[in-house]
Amino acid sequence: MLGFLAQQSGSNIPVSVCRSPAGYYIGTIDENGLPLSRESAEYFANKKIAEHALLSGDFTQRFSP
Repeated sequence: MLGFLAQQSGSNIPVSVCRSPAGYYIGTIDENGLPLSRESAEYFANKKIAEHALLSGDFTQRFSP
């Protein structure tokens, strides 16, 4: 699955589980390893929950940055 917000910025990058100080989220990482987009509206308490949300599609897609 490609990141919707990443595509809006011209990048076809698949979504993955990412981490920030606020928690785990579904997002995209650019070719330099830097965060490109936060695709999920939610932050998840841990990586396992975020991975489940990604695999099941059980997250809210953000449509604006």
